[in-house]
Amino acid sequence: MATQLKPTARDLIAGIKIIDTDTHLSEPHDLWTSRAPANLKNLVPRVDLFEGKPTWIIGEGKQLSGIGASPISVIKKDGSKSRSLEFFDWQIGDVHAGAHSVKERLEVMDEAGIHAQIVYPNVLGFGGQRGWDADENIRIASIEIYNDAMADMLQQSKQRIYGMALLPWWDVKRSVAEVERAKKMGLRGVIINSDPQNNGLPDLAERHWDPLWEACVANDMPINFHIGASESSSAWFGSSFWPSEPHDIRFAIGSSMLFFGNARVMANIILSGILDRYPTIKFVSVESGIGWIPFLLETLEYQLHENAVTKTFSLTPEEYFRRNIYGCFWFERKNMAATVRQCGVDNVMFETDFPHPTCLYPEPLEHAASGLAQLTFEEREKILSTNASKLYNIPL
Repeated sequence: MATQLKPTARDLIAGIKIIDTDTHLSEPHDLWTSRAPANLKNLVPRVDLFEGKPTWIIGEGKQLSGIGASPISVIKKDGSKSRSLEFFDWQIGDVHAGAHSVKERLEVMDEAGIHAQIVYPNVLGFGGQRGWDADENIRIASIEIYNDAMADMLQQSKQRIYGMALLPWWDVKRSVAEVERAKKMGLRGVIINSDPQNNGLPDLAERHWDPLWEACVANDMPINFHIGASESSSAWFGSSFWPSEPHDIRFAIGSSMLFFGNARVMANIILSGILDRYPTIKFVSVESGIGWIPFLLETLEYQLHENAVTKTFSLTPEEYFRRNIYGCFWFERKNMAATVRQCGVDNVMFETDFPHPTCLYPEPLEHAASGLAQLTFEEREKILSTNASKLYNIPL
């Protein structure tokens, strides 16, 4: 009797145009300076020496992050992947050009069988929270220039690479205007600081933010919460590890705990009242996996029944999630079918996190093959393609 071969990843995705919903741009050093007016060229984000080390700075020499000018890519120039922490010391010339160049990024996508990608920033933070202490005019110009660059990238890639728009989140009126401007430029969603209360502003549950939610609904712009999207949640290492752990173990623990930071954000969104006021609004939990979602929804429902009496809600936490929220997976493959179905087949999307640590590279679908095989073709098509296509209005 002939042995039946297991389907390969290529077999499982045949006929599906893959949309990768979380990748990153290693920003070229001239992204801002090449587009800034003359009076701001020496103030917008740029790489210069800071304490003798190449570093991203803003304004009058303010450091933007503690990792110098690292492109945060683990893909070496020769295309091989590093699995150590040496990437912290690399410069942009040390990494694969696909981290920062449209032409080479498209080549990587074609080799991996990926039709389109969503792109998130590095330098200004995953929620645009960095550079807070710079002059406001510089911050606004930096955000607008970044969004201009994302619109350029969309055109250069022939509608295959979609950058999410940063917002001047500290100013609701300006944020509304930037949502509208980004929409006109062809961008498909926004990024926001998940914890503006850290900066002396109202938290996102307060009605202060209603004009922004209204603008996102009116312009069909999903709001993306990438892990590490605030000052209090952005440290990869964090404080969750025990002091005796070696450096790489600290990184592994801290990076894992970052995912659960988005569970906190989603819990607050679900119970904030926003989803009752704006029933068609869309939120995305980015780079946080999906395994924790069924547990979160179940525990919220239980705790509401047991302990919370100050608010009433029109739907259950699970119903809100299925109507308004999406999760993204990449490394998870155990019990994938059960987890996807618990979350809702219409609420799950695929990502690779290219070219960051733990990204799926060079064969992103090979890692997921055993999990994908548990799903029907229709389910695979939704989570790998059509859910993202509908959410971000990406043509297939």
